[in-house]
Amino acid sequence: MRRLHAETDAVQLRKHQRSTNTQETKKAPSMPTLHWVGKEKVVNHHHDVPFRLLDKQYSFAANEGTPASSTDNRIIHGDNLEALKSLLPEFEGRVNCIYIDPPYNTGNDIDKKTSWTYNDSVDDPRIRRWLGNTVGKEDLSKHDKWLCMMYPRLKLLHRLLHTHGVFLCSIDDNEVHRLRLVMDEIFGATNFIAQITWDKTRKNDAKLFSSGHEYVLVYAKNLAAIQAAKTVWREEKPGAREIIDEWKRLRLVHGDDFAQIEVRLGGWFKGLGKSHPSKKLSRYRHVDKFGPWRDRDISWPGGGGPRYDVMHPTTRLPCKVPERGWIYADPKEMQRQIDLDLVVFRADHNDPPIRKAHLIPSPAELDTFIAPEAEDAQEEGLDDEDGEELSGTQVMPTYIYKQAQASVKTLRAIFEGKKVFANPKDHEVIARLIRYVTPKNAIVLDSFGGSGSTAHATLAANLDDGGTRRFILCEMMDYAETITAERVRRVMNGYGEGAKAVPGTGGGFDFYTIGPCLFDEDQNLNEEVGEAAIRDYVAYTEGIRPEHRWGTDNPVSRYALGASDTAMWLFRYERGQVTSLDMDFLGSLNLKAHLAAGNTRPEQFIVYADKCALDADFLFKHGITFKRIPRDITKF
Repeated sequence: MRRLHAETDAVQLRKHQRSTNTQETKKAPSMPTLHWVGKEKVVNHHHDVPFRLLDKQYSFAANEGTPASSTDNRIIHGDNLEALKSLLPEFEGRVNCIYIDPPYNTGNDIDKKTSWTYNDSVDDPRIRRWLGNTVGKEDLSKHDKWLCMMYPRLKLLHRLLHTHGVFLCSIDDNEVHRLRLVMDEIFGATNFIAQITWDKTRKNDAKLFSSGHEYVLVYAKNLAAIQAAKTVWREEKPGAREIIDEWKRLRLVHGDDFAQIEVRLGGWFKGLGKSHPSKKLSRYRHVDKFGPWRDRDISWPGGGGPRYDVMHPTTRLPCKVPERGWIYADPKEMQRQIDLDLVVFRADHNDPPIRKAHLIPSPAELDTFIAPEAEDAQEEGLDDEDGEELSGTQVMPTYIYKQAQASVKTLRAIFEGKKVFANPKDHEVIARLIRYVTPKNAIVLDSFGGSGSTAHATLAANLDDGGTRRFILCEMMDYAETITAERVRRVMNGYGEGAKAVPGTGGGFDFYTIGPCLFDEDQNLNEEVGEAAIRDYVAYTEGIRPEHRWGTDNPVSRYALGASDTAMWLFRYERGQVTSLDMDFLGSLNLKAHLAAGNTRPEQFIVYADKCALDADFLFKHGITFKRIPRDITKF
């Protein structure tokens, strides 16, 4: 039975922050948690952060002639806690990858060589002010402060992450052990993936051990969902990219003449030096529309595989079955592989066919079903009996070595030799991680934008694999325009001169600041933000999917927000006028137009207005839920 739900609470819209769409991860009751001074004040603080609008200041697009890349990127200047809350209506559950490089809480806020001040602790005046307002006059250690600062931001980042999304966080020994416990609490310990060690430098002046490394923590929003989707992460092996580039070059010259491309590619391999990394992959000398490939055994690993007839396309006779049986347990899967042109037949049926193994596996190969027992027996990625590589891809290790000085030199080159930022992150390492864990159309978010390394990394990843990934950067400090955005502009357009010139990546972005609150101090709507912003927020709080939302020009009513298969939402709002849910309003709805478009009559109507002139029995009978718009109508 449908239950009457007539809302009269002025803060109904704000209840959404504590209920709908929160997607909190359930933790086991016995899971150990970290406690610190002030924790009880910040555990739910992300609910209390006001929704603010984002004010667009300007748009930037790269010069003509630069490569095509994503243009709908964002850089937001302002408190990242408020910025993250403002992103929820549009991006909750949509971000594919989050990479952050938060303060390491070392207390080292000044570069001793240049006296350049940067924010590596929680002593920035804005953070101190926030702690005072949020936590109060507690006696906080620097670790308490850092945890209080991080917790609500991590909660909002968790909400923004896609179900299959991945969270990456750089950190060092100062806080990594505490961060692991907090991440286990927010994301769930079962969603931990890895702790990567990033070895950046060796300190020869160390008294005991040289500690020149830091970490990247890797968590999933929902690791079980990633595993259920049979997601496999791989990166190219050294030498693979050069082969692919040569194949692309030959393809431009010879088109689909794969025989000629194979001849030319074989000559290219012969011309390589013995130590060239591509030499290990020299058996990938065959080509087709998917790229270079090599032959691979089509028999069941270890023997005892299935035996069935596979007809030769020319002789029309069954091919010889390998002694160990076929690799594919189901004849239908074998036929699917043949139809996909991933099986190559010999001259006649007297020899078994072979299967193709592409240097970079094609989508069809990634979707291949091999029985688990056969898959377990394969030594994928290892050298075969000839010492050749079986695949051009590999699993990323949890140890990365890249000297820190490389990123310093890159940033100086971008800014014409000037040191504008201390300890910038290496965009090449971040790009490697982004390529590894994201699809090519991913949304990448960094809420500690800093020098803009994550934006640079996203653009570099797109340039490398033809992706259209988007980035969103948030930066609180005043250099958001002069360093963060300026770096991105120069990377998009290109920088350097002469032999040191680096071509632009292309792309564009919009620059935002944090705008006004959606609600005033009395929890009433701030009507100064405009009707469009209010409608968007109400649609978000009601959980109306973007594809089900309507503009004011829809055929049903200018007040209609949207409709699903079972419900329709209406927001009867007029600035400066009291609105009412009454018979006249219901009679004005053009439901015939909705039905004429092939839709069914909604079972429920959710109507926002200032007053309701209909009795409870009528609402119940017709499946109408009334919700009062939170505003002070006495002033009208």
